[in-house]
Amino acid sequence: MIRVAMLSYWHVHAWDYTRQAQSHPDVTIGAVWDELPERGRAAAEQLGVPFYESLDDLLALPEIDAVIVDAPTSMHCDVMVAAARAGKHIFTEKVLAPTLAEANEIIAAADQASVVLTVSLPRLAEGYTQAITSLITDGACGDLTLVRIRMAHNGALRTEQNPDGWLPPHFYDPEQCRGGAMIDLGCHPMYLARHFLGLPETVNAHYGYVTGRAVEDNAVVTLGYASGALAVVEAGFVTPASPFTIEVHGTHTSLIYSAPPPVLRVRGLDDWIEQAIPKSSPLPFVQWVDHIQRGTRNTANIDAALDLTKLMEAANRSAAERRQVRLDSLQP
Repeated sequence: MIRVAMLSYWHVHAWDYTRQAQSHPDVTIGAVWDELPERGRAAAEQLGVPFYESLDDLLALPEIDAVIVDAPTSMHCDVMVAAARAGKHIFTEKVLAPTLAEANEIIAAADQASVVLTVSLPRLAEGYTQAITSLITDGACGDLTLVRIRMAHNGALRTEQNPDGWLPPHFYDPEQCRGGAMIDLGCHPMYLARHFLGLPETVNAHYGYVTGRAVEDNAVVTLGYASGALAVVEAGFVTPASPFTIEVHGTHTSLIYSAPPPVLRVRGLDDWIEQAIPKSSPLPFVQWVDHIQRGTRNTANIDAALDLTKLMEAANRSAAERRQVRLDSLQP
């Protein structure tokens, strides 16, 4: 049995990962720490486990094998390096870190301690991603020319039901979040673009501030490749009815995935042909547990997470400095 501790309930998905841990037959939750003690105590009481106000005290517990990190993005490096040095396996919400230098520090600490690190990049496991990847690999699209992926919701819109929007107020804190819609929701289309096209040479970002928050609530990033291909990554907190969309265009044909409802189509000679979507692979949390049990490194996940941090750091720099950023200009 793997005994885990929950490290913070800052992120909106923290309770989702709690439920994943509770539903896994080989995992049990044994403790809680939170940078806000009141929030942490409430979560610990709900779970029926001890709360620790000191992170060091929790990490010193020999009976805790692993941690699930949902702390503010700005705290990821400090929290995860401390956990790794204490010998605890680490599952974390994306992004791994807001800068390449911090991400490399976390990965080095995990590797040095031989603990399993896994970042939540769930859409890489989805059946539609597998189907699209197979079509690309089989050459159905020809040489890729454009990938466009959009993910957006209305979390920042002020409505009668939610006068301040339904996202928590701290999601608009630039110090804690290190960004807005792009570094949060935009992570998913960004790592998918990297999955389909690889890493680009250049990054151009444009951020919008529709609701006047301190972080962007509307964002578009373009990725430029040596081949001439482009990727367009879109994310926002101000769209009430935007479907999740993946477009892949090549020299032979195009494919489009959209949900809801989940439909994948490829353009044939005369019409769009619907494609079968296979069953999804295990979620990153399940992968993490499996790697812990087998004593293996989740290399593909770590590589994808590191590249995601590179892309996010470059996008934030591009938006702030209003210029194109070369990916190879980032400091490791």
